[in-house]
Amino acid sequence: METRETSQSPGAGPHVDDARGRVGRTSPASGWIGVGILTTILVLGLGWSKWIPYVDRIAELSVDAVWDAEIIFAAAGETPSLGGAWDFTLLYFAAVWKALVVAMLAAAAIDALVPRDWLVRLLNRASSLGQAMVGAVVSLPSMMCTCCAAPVAAGLRRSGVSTGAAMAYWVGNPLLNPAVLVFLLFVLPWEFGVVRLVVGIAVTVGAAALIGRLLGRSARAAAPVADPQGLGQSATDVEDPPTPSDLPGRYVRSLGRFARIMLPEHLLLVFLMGLLLPWLTGLYGLEAQIGAAAILLAAVVGMLLVIPTGGEIPVIIGLTAVGVGAGTAGALLVTLPALSLPSIIMVGKYLGWRATSAMAAAVVVGGILSGAAMLVLV
Repeated sequence: METRETSQSPGAGPHVDDARGRVGRTSPASGWIGVGILTTILVLGLGWSKWIPYVDRIAELSVDAVWDAEIIFAAAGETPSLGGAWDFTLLYFAAVWKALVVAMLAAAAIDALVPRDWLVRLLNRASSLGQAMVGAVVSLPSMMCTCCAAPVAAGLRRSGVSTGAAMAYWVGNPLLNPAVLVFLLFVLPWEFGVVRLVVGIAVTVGAAALIGRLLGRSARAAAPVADPQGLGQSATDVEDPPTPSDLPGRYVRSLGRFARIMLPEHLLLVFLMGLLLPWLTGLYGLEAQIGAAAILLAAVVGMLLVIPTGGEIPVIIGLTAVGVGAGTAGALLVTLPALSLPSIIMVGKYLGWRATSAMAAAVVVGGILSGAAMLVLV
C-alpha cells in the first residue's frame, strides 16, 4: 500500500507536500554540493564522536570485559535538588556534546542543502515496511542516543521524509546501535544482546512501519498546517532553485533555527529530568513486592529517563548486582535507550504527537516483551 504522506492535521507536524512539488526543485550542482557537505559532516563528525571511540572501547573490552563507567543517574542524588539536577545535566552533556554537535550540523544540512526530492526518493519507499526498513538501515552508522538523533529525525521530517522512515531512524539509532550490541555481548550474558537485537528490530521496523501505515492513511485526508513549530519557513521551502552561492546563507539560517529552538529545550528538559530522577529510579526490590507489575513499571519509567549512548549498561550491571530481577533488567534493556521524555517532546512537534505517543507505547510493549523473554531465558 502506498503510504507517502502529503499533509498532516493540525498539531501533527509540519506540512508535507508531494515529492514532485516545488519544494524539491534545486539545481544539480547545488544538490551535489549539499550531499557532499552532508557526507563530510557525517564521516568526519561520526568518526570523531562515535566510530573511533567505540573501536577503542571494543578493543579495551576484548582484553578486560569490565564496564567501568558509573551510573549517570547517581549524579542527581537521592533526593530532588537543584544542585543534583544541575550535576546530572552537566554530566549528561559532557557525555553527549560531541554527538549533539554532529547531529545539529547534519540536521541543518539535511534541511537546507540536500535536495528534498532526493531524500524522498531514498527513504519514502512504496510501502510502510520498506520505509521503516530503510530508516533503520540508515540509522546504523550514526549510533546516536535518542536525544542526539532527535534533530536529525526532525530535519528528515521537515524535508518531506515519511513519518515511518524518520521514526525508524530516530529509534533505530539507540536500539540497533552496533557498538552497544557488541558491548552487551562482552560484559553481560549473551541473552541480553540477543533479546536487545530481536526486540530492537521489532520496535524499530515493525512498530515504525505499522504506525507509518496507519497515520499515513489518515494524513492524506487531513487538512495541511504550515509551520506549527514556530521555526519559520524551512530553508528548503522556497520557490526558486538555489544556486551554489545561496548555500552558505541557507545553511547558517537553518542551523540557527535548530539551535535556537532545540538546544535550550534540550537543556531545560534534561535539567527537569534531573529533578525527577530521585523519584523515578527506585527499582530495587520491586519484583518481590509487586511481582510482574514491576516489569510494566520499569518499562514505563525507563522510557521516560534520559541516558547517553550505552548508559543502560552500567544501570543493568548495577541493578542485577544488587538483586534486581531479570524481568526488570530486561525491560530497561530496551526502554532506557530507546526513548526519553526530552527526546519525545523535541521530536513530537515534527513527527506528530499521535505518532510519537504511539511509538512511546510501542517501546513500553517492547520493554515488557524483553522483560518476559529474560525471565524465560535467564
